[in-house]
Amino acid sequence: MPPLQPDLDTHAQTQLPSAIELRRDLHAHPELGNDLPETKARVLAALEGLGLEIIHSKETSSFIATLSTGRPGPCLLLRADMDALPLTEESGVDFASQNPGCMHACGHDAHTAMLVGATHLLHDQRDALTGELKLLFQSGEEGHFGARHCVEEGLIDHGRTPDAAFAIHVDAKMPVGYVASRPGPLLAATDEFDITVKGAGGHASMPHLATDPIPAACEIPGAIQSMVTREISAFDPAVITTTMIRAGTANNVIPETARLLGTIRSTSEPARRRATDGLRRVAEGIAAAHGCTAAVTLHEGYPVTVNDDGFFEFVRDVAGDVLGPKGFIDMSAPVMGAEDFSYILDRVPGAMVFLGLREDGAEKPAPVHSNRMRLDEPGMANGIALHAAVALRFLS
Repeated sequence: MPPLQPDLDTHAQTQLPSAIELRRDLHAHPELGNDLPETKARVLAALEGLGLEIIHSKETSSFIATLSTGRPGPCLLLRADMDALPLTEESGVDFASQNPGCMHACGHDAHTAMLVGATHLLHDQRDALTGELKLLFQSGEEGHFGARHCVEEGLIDHGRTPDAAFAIHVDAKMPVGYVASRPGPLLAATDEFDITVKGAGGHASMPHLATDPIPAACEIPGAIQSMVTREISAFDPAVITTTMIRAGTANNVIPETARLLGTIRSTSEPARRRATDGLRRVAEGIAAAHGCTAAVTLHEGYPVTVNDDGFFEFVRDVAGDVLGPKGFIDMSAPVMGAEDFSYILDRVPGAMVFLGLREDGAEKPAPVHSNRMRLDEPGMANGIALHAAVALRFLS
């Protein structure tokens, strides 16, 4: 592989002040879902003057900015997500959210700011590039299927289909100076279940004249756990968690129905099918044993995020050059969270990595999705450099 520029870190540090400024602006004005008008406007303004071709999503606030070199070569897609979470911020930072009930608690503000910084760096270094660089600024990652919209409407394929794709996700508990990832499954598929157990209501003093759905509803979560341990391999795992049970209106009334809600996480499609099929069978069987019925509704979420083996090795080598040989952590197992970058990796080979941004001096840092999460902003220079290094190496 060709060597990286020795002053790449210096270039990244030059972009850091404007990246921090953008990150704080986005953090103070978070937006949810696929409709991010203010966020999009701020990002477009930060890219102004670079001569990029901008292609807008027809359905969402996502857009692709393309840097064409005019020289033949491969096509690389770099992605950053832009949406926030429905949380009330209690981080204590001076630039905290000004939108009540909305917070950048997953680091998407940092993702976007780092990619904007890398775009400026790469624009300055465009004479060293060949081919085409696509920069995807994406809405709706937090459960709104933003990446799937981009794939289905052909946004990422506009002009030409990328040969590879790369993304960074920050980690608020990993120290600065480290990147972590693994080949194959990196993050889980996520599905939701909604089970309604139906019996026949009656007076609490005369349960024999009713068909009580509550004992069946209470038995189902434990039976599901037994099913998981006996039918799903520990080496191809699934996690099924019942997170809510609702039933009843008064202490002397047997209700007609009881409802259970929860989530299914899996790291392969076979495990995903075994988990969903087993859950349905167990819920219906337990309900029938109690003289009730069970209506099971499954809501399919994001697929497994799978890193391409070859591109993972490429990124690991690049990260070692950027952060040093000890800066890359090989993860032994996937994370059971989910990511809609999975839809892009289903379309083209690529990889995602976790970037350490643990706040300096924090003894017990809050994780992502906490309303107290804070990030080490100077560490964003590593993300800027890594984005740029992957592009410079791939498009050299």
